[in-house]
Amino acid sequence: MPLLTAHLVVALVALVAIGGATRVMEAGLACPDWPLCYGVLWPGRQWNLQVFLEWFHRLDAFLVGVALLLLFALSLRFRARFPGWLPWSSGLALALVAVQGGLGALTVLSQLAAPTVTLHLATALSLVLLLSAMHQGLERPGLGPVAVAPSLPRWWSPLPVLAALLVGAQCLLGGAMASRWAADLCVQAGEGCRWLLLHRQGAYPAALAVLLLAASSLALPSGLRRLQALALAAVALVAVQVALGVVTLRLQLAVPAVTVAHQLTAALLVGVLGGLWGLSFLSPSVPTRLEVAHG
Repeated sequence: MPLLTAHLVVALVALVAIGGATRVMEAGLACPDWPLCYGVLWPGRQWNLQVFLEWFHRLDAFLVGVALLLLFALSLRFRARFPGWLPWSSGLALALVAVQGGLGALTVLSQLAAPTVTLHLATALSLVLLLSAMHQGLERPGLGPVAVAPSLPRWWSPLPVLAALLVGAQCLLGGAMASRWAADLCVQAGEGCRWLLLHRQGAYPAALAVLLLAASSLALPSGLRRLQALALAAVALVAVQVALGVVTLRLQLAVPAVTVAHQLTAALLVGVLGGLWGLSFLSPSVPTRLEVAHG
């Protein structure tokens, strides 16, 4: 099961990055219909880079949906072997991917309406957060017959929540800005700069929350090295994200690869914070009958 959740996290992060590339390359309407592309599964006569990006984005989303359906089925079939939260969280993930598919359809049918595009991104990032938390929760020490994970101090609990909420809000500001092409308009014509300013201002509290999280992780018990490693990785990703944001503006958004890397780093940061949630809040305990059987 952890192998499946690990592949899902990678696929979801890739889905966010491909979605970013689709937007940057103005390929959101390259397939004018939904769920098919030009009325067929394989639009051979219409192939170009834009059509491929939109088609591949939909393919990745479909594969993620199938994998989440498999995860849900397995969590029910073998629920005695795994924590009690797994079927519930798998069901939630399956519901979110259904919502995501509906928003994807609405995005095309609404001709890329900004609120719909932003909600589409928000749902994708929520899936990244949830699946990453599930994966780390399954990998957390203590799933065996003898729990070995040390307990977390009470002061730690609000920190990953605060960091995830502020980073999530910052991502949504970025999505709202991108869906309105506000950064391009601001750089090229001096219009729509309000969104760019909000996005830049939102970076400060988000970065400070992640920095506080990482600094606080150093005071945790020595048996929580994975949690500390994720917290420090989050700080590193914030530094990369800020640098990419600066470079993106200095290049006047003229290099699509840098812009896509900016969104990819945001998805990775959400995934790391999701992992921290999984290690901090998801209990590694399994049903009592399994513990008795091992005993």
